[in-house]
Amino acid sequence: MCPVFALDHALAQDIVDRAMAILPCNVNVMDYLGIIIGSGEAERLYTRHEGAQLVLANSRVVEIDSHTAKQLNGVRPGVNLPLMLDQQLVGVLGITGEPDQVRVYAELVKMTAEMLMEHRRQQADQQWRHQRSEDLLSRLLLGDSALHLIDEAEQLGLQPQLPRQAVLIELPADAAYAGQLAAWLNGRYANSWCVSCEPSLVYWCRAAGKDRDDALLLEQFDEQGWPVLRMATVEPSSDLQSLRNACAAARDLLDYARHVQPQQKLLRLATHRLSVLFWRNRHDWLAEGVAEPVMKLQGNGQLLDTLRAWFDYSGESQACADALGIHRNSLRYRLEKVAEVSGCDPYRTDDLLRLYLGMQMVAR
Repeated sequence: MCPVFALDHALAQDIVDRAMAILPCNVNVMDYLGIIIGSGEAERLYTRHEGAQLVLANSRVVEIDSHTAKQLNGVRPGVNLPLMLDQQLVGVLGITGEPDQVRVYAELVKMTAEMLMEHRRQQADQQWRHQRSEDLLSRLLLGDSALHLIDEAEQLGLQPQLPRQAVLIELPADAAYAGQLAAWLNGRYANSWCVSCEPSLVYWCRAAGKDRDDALLLEQFDEQGWPVLRMATVEPSSDLQSLRNACAAARDLLDYARHVQPQQKLLRLATHRLSVLFWRNRHDWLAEGVAEPVMKLQGNGQLLDTLRAWFDYSGESQACADALGIHRNSLRYRLEKVAEVSGCDPYRTDDLLRLYLGMQMVAR
């Protein structure tokens, strides 16, 4: 529910200052209690205005001439008009002077004041909707997905039923532009959800169904002065629960890349799904046993580099040897050494799988 509009001192004084810049008379603005909260005469601030009391009591214009003013205590001649917003009386505008002389000014100032109030209310509503949407999306994506939250998301026009693709963007730790980047994405891509839960992470759930050049997008970030460390993408999700899982997987993918493949800037879960699965569970007792053979290779960079190349080239001996700059016989010797030290033979399927999974669970 949007916050209720209230006429405050800042807005009231703004109305007064604008009016008195062009009018030869004093202007007062009173709140819904008849207290002066904006005035060209500072000493009258926060005092009760008798003319405003009459306006509030009767919801109508009250004019007081010099003759009537003499009969009232502390009242000056002038025109007092109700300030309306959404057909609700929210305050009173007072123009000091003989009614016949200031009446035409009063109507113009009243119109301007009500336009300013409407503009301020719209700004407040937009700010509230933005903040509420961010809080709601944080809970939907990273917290709970209670039915009432989904209903509220629909009421705010967030369209939670749309298929979306989870993208997680990692920024430098001291970056101060996460909000700017999120606003840029929201403005550029329709139906986007952007959540900045931490200074260095932006969750971007973009509408599914369109192929995008993510490498080009990273270049655009750089052009805007928003360097990105890494960006992880997950396959599109058809519902909110899948999207929540995708956001968690994107977080794991970034963590995996940060430790195992720090040179990669753009990552796709489809390419690293198996690696991320075992990275996420690397501290499990069974998983630690899987990684044990590779742990025995720690400290021997040559054997680890050879094993990585063996995986990168899918066991193609000549391509692997060429990449390493060695003879095929030297490659075979190194792989035999890997088998001797680790206890797993890279030429055997079961052992090869264990070595591969172990490599995905051990940070470089």
